[in-house]
Amino acid sequence: MSHKSMKNIALFLMLAFALGACKSGKEKDAEATQEAPVAEESSQVELTETQYETAGIETGGFSVRKLSGTVIANGVIDIPPQNLVSISAPLGGFVRKSELLQGMKVKKGEVLAIIENPDFISIQQDYLETQSKLEYAGQEYQRQSDLSKEHVNAQKALQQSASELKMLRVRLAGLRERVRTAGIDLAGLDKGNIVSTAAIRSPISGSVTVVNVNLGKYVNPTDVMFEIVDTDHLHVELSVFEQDIPKVKLGQLVRFRVSNNPSQEDVAKVYLINQKINDDRTVRVHCHLENEDHSLLPQNFVKAIIETGANAVNALPDEAVLDFEGKPYVFVKNSEKARSFEMVEVIKGISENGFTEVKMPAGFKENPEFVLNGAYALLSKLKNADEEEE
Repeated sequence: MSHKSMKNIALFLMLAFALGACKSGKEKDAEATQEAPVAEESSQVELTETQYETAGIETGGFSVRKLSGTVIANGVIDIPPQNLVSISAPLGGFVRKSELLQGMKVKKGEVLAIIENPDFISIQQDYLETQSKLEYAGQEYQRQSDLSKEHVNAQKALQQSASELKMLRVRLAGLRERVRTAGIDLAGLDKGNIVSTAAIRSPISGSVTVVNVNLGKYVNPTDVMFEIVDTDHLHVELSVFEQDIPKVKLGQLVRFRVSNNPSQEDVAKVYLINQKINDDRTVRVHCHLENEDHSLLPQNFVKAIIETGANAVNALPDEAVLDFEGKPYVFVKNSEKARSFEMVEVIKGISENGFTEVKMPAGFKENPEFVLNGAYALLSKLKNADEEEE
């Protein structure tokens, strides 16, 4: 091999070695770049003595407070079944008189409508005839009973007379009930007054909510003529999610507001807790009002808070707990540096009477010292410092 060829080979090997070294260096740089941690936004802030005094920083530990646990629930204003009445004409008939309008107040026993039905006449005739037959049957039984004592008649005649008397009594009782159900005045009928009309009366006091009749209309026994609601005993019917039900107990206080008057707060107490979970995974909770409120209406939408009881918890003043970017934070004093603080994300619990329950992250040091006053000043300085660095 010539000297020139040997020189070319040596030059090629040197070039390959240089390229390999260059490539190896680039790979190491890339690995170093990948392994380098991304700089995180600082959570530490340190003040000068002047800044500390100007911000009015005050520090302290947890306060143990008894705060009421709560359960949020939605529901409606409802009425007991016995306070909502649908009224019909049991024997049917033509409407001859009615002056009711929706919203009108009525009292128990008040006449709502006058119904006319020709069948009323035959019912009253049967009643009076049966009443007369019963009177005669009573006299006949007494006569047969006297004869039986003297052994003048057969025992069979007495038994027939007793059977007739009993049958007529049963028939008269049934007719009396039909007359009463129709709304016919029994006192007048007993005097022999037969009428073709009957009065439909209100079984409760309340407000008229539905009117389905007009003069001359024929109503069947199954037709609902009126609906009357008694709003003196409204209650709150809440839907509570199944996971919250163990917290709810009888007698707990319920604060609620209705959709058409959100500025007014009313108070109720838990009265009944249903034992069935509905398809939407909620349980019905029945609450009684502490004070009757006549401004409430049935089916008003309700937003309620059930107070589930006071528990001793670690709490801080509300101004010590900051809301930043949708998360709760507190500032904790650095025990090793004076006027140095760290912003720490926490779990916020119950808030009541100016204090908020605070839970620290797992593994955080015990008995930390918090910034109780001046936390917003620290947050402002921390964020301004971050913006300057950027």
